[in-house]
Amino acid sequence: MAWNEPGNNEKDPWKNKGGKNQGPPDLDDLLKDIGNKFGGIFGGNKSGGGAGKNFSSIGIMVVLIVAILGYAFAGFFTIKEAEKGIVLRFGQYAGTVEPGLRWKWTFAERIIPVDMQTTRNLPSSGFMLTKDENVVRVEMQIQYRVVNARNYIFSVTNADESLSESLDSALRYVVGHSKMDDILTSGREAVRQAVWKELEEIIKPYNLGLIVVDVNFKDARPPEEVKDAFDDAIAAQEDEVRFLREAEAYARGIEPRARGRVKRLEQEALAYKAQILLDAEGDVARFNKLLPEYQAAPEVTRQRMYLTSMEKFYSNTSKVMVDVDGGNSMIYLPLDKIMQQQSSSQRATQQSVPAINQSSNSTNTAPALSGRNDRFNNGRD
Repeated sequence: MAWNEPGNNEKDPWKNKGGKNQGPPDLDDLLKDIGNKFGGIFGGNKSGGGAGKNFSSIGIMVVLIVAILGYAFAGFFTIKEAEKGIVLRFGQYAGTVEPGLRWKWTFAERIIPVDMQTTRNLPSSGFMLTKDENVVRVEMQIQYRVVNARNYIFSVTNADESLSESLDSALRYVVGHSKMDDILTSGREAVRQAVWKELEEIIKPYNLGLIVVDVNFKDARPPEEVKDAFDDAIAAQEDEVRFLREAEAYARGIEPRARGRVKRLEQEALAYKAQILLDAEGDVARFNKLLPEYQAAPEVTRQRMYLTSMEKFYSNTSKVMVDVDGGNSMIYLPLDKIMQQQSSSQRATQQSVPAINQSSNSTNTAPALSGRNDRFNNGRD
C-alpha cells in the first residue's frame, strides 16, 4: 500500500501526520531514534536524551580506535636484504635503517630504500680528439655500486648523473693526452687504468657514496672514412710483433748451440795447448838426455840420429829413391805398385816378396855402411 493511498491515515515515511508535506524529518530526531535503538543493545538508558549522548560517545570511540589501528598498520614497511633505508622525518635526515620489518610514523616520516649490493653499469662513448690530433671513437663502460647510502642520496642532486659526467670528463682527458696508435693497439690497458685513476680523483671531493668496481675498455676505432688505412697499419704492427717473436724464438734456439760450440772449441784449444806443452817438455827432456852423449861422441850421436830419422821417414812412404855413390843415375823403387801386384796374385807375391825384401835391404843399408858422401851426409849438420 502506498503511503499516500486513501485509508493510510495520511501518514508518510517521515511520520508527517495530517498529510501535510512538511519536508524530511529533523536530523536530531533521526539521531535520537537511532540512539534509542542502540541504547538498549549496549545497556544504556532508553530515554531520548541519554541515548543520543551514549551513541555519540561510542561512535567517536569506534572511529578513534579504527583510526589508530589504521595508522599503526599503515606505518609498517619492509627493507629488502640488499637495501638500506634512509629515514626522513619532516623532510630532514633522521637515520638509516637496516633490512627487515620496520615501522615509521606515517605522514611524519618517509623512507627511501637504497640498493647497496647490486653492481650497476654506466656506459660512455663518443668521438674524441687525441694527442696527435686524430679523431677516434671510444666506448667504455664502468661498473660501480653504492657504499654509503646517505652520501648517495644527499651529497649531490643525482649521484648517477654526476658519475656519468665525471666518466665523460675523465675519458676525454685521458684520450686527449694519448696517441691514437696507443689507443687502438698496444696502449689500451694503459688508457683503461688512466681513466680509472682519473675518475676516482674527480669524484673523490663530491663524496658520492659510490665505489668504482671495474672499468671496461669496450672498443676504440677510427672514423669510417679512414678505417681501411688504420686497419692496414694495425695489421703491419701485428706482423712486426709476430716477426719479433719469431726472431726471439730463433735466437733462443740458436744461442745455446752456439754457446755449446764455443765451449767445445775452448776445451779443444785447452787440450791442444796442454798437448803441445807436454810434447815440448818431452822434446826438451829428450834433448837434455842426448846432450851429454852428443858432447861425448858427436859423430856417432849424429849418425845414430840420422839413421833413426830416416827409418821413421821411410816407414811412412811407399817410394824409395836410391842414389849410388859415384853413379850417374838414381834408382826408383815403386813399392806401391809392387804391393798392388802382390795383392792381385798371392802365389806370385809369396815367391817374389823375399827377393824384393833382400834387394831392398841391401840397397837401403849399403849407403850407410859404405859411408858414402851423398847429399844426406852433406846436410846432416
